[in-house]
Amino acid sequence: MLVHLLYRLRFRGRHQIPPYGPAIVVCNHVSFMDALVVGGASPRPLRFLMDKPIFDSPWLNWLFRLVGAIPVDADRRDPGSVRHALDEVSRALRQGEVVMVFPEGRLSPDGEVHPFRRGLELILARDGVPVVPAGLAGLWGSWTSNHGGKALSSPPRRFRARVALFFGEPIQPGEASRRNIEARVRALKAEADGWADGEQRRA
Repeated sequence: MLVHLLYRLRFRGRHQIPPYGPAIVVCNHVSFMDALVVGGASPRPLRFLMDKPIFDSPWLNWLFRLVGAIPVDADRRDPGSVRHALDEVSRALRQGEVVMVFPEGRLSPDGEVHPFRRGLELILARDGVPVVPAGLAGLWGSWTSNHGGKALSSPPRRFRARVALFFGEPIQPGEASRRNIEARVRALKAEADGWADGEQRRA
């Protein structure tokens, strides 16, 4: 409800998320609102990976625990964090849950999709499950993105922006390479950009 109040949303392809069984949803990462938008669009509850410093926020930690977020930090700051996160992701998938991943590993510095990191391959090497690619557009320029400076460092500048989230067909385990998934996310984002920028697109 909150996300619908904040943005003019366009969702396409929500049925691509399997109605049951394990799956991974992979999306580009533009802002701190991304997980809320993707989670709100999903017909099933999502577990999602997130930065541990944000997960440990004293104000929001209770919410992240409630929705089953999986914290992850760099091993240089928290030895064993990556392994623990991978174990939790594997446990969730083997219990038939859907896990959301932002493979870029950080917020986009310019609104574009950046190379995916190898964490996604580590997950798929453990558990070969369908991967649902998604492209998100319209949140670059918001105060929760890195547009014009570090995210959340300035007050909101716009309201009711057009935000589009397009899901693609699931990529089966045998075809789910990092390069293939990244290419599908880039293509879906390009389509979503068209609607977010005001162009008319067919549903």
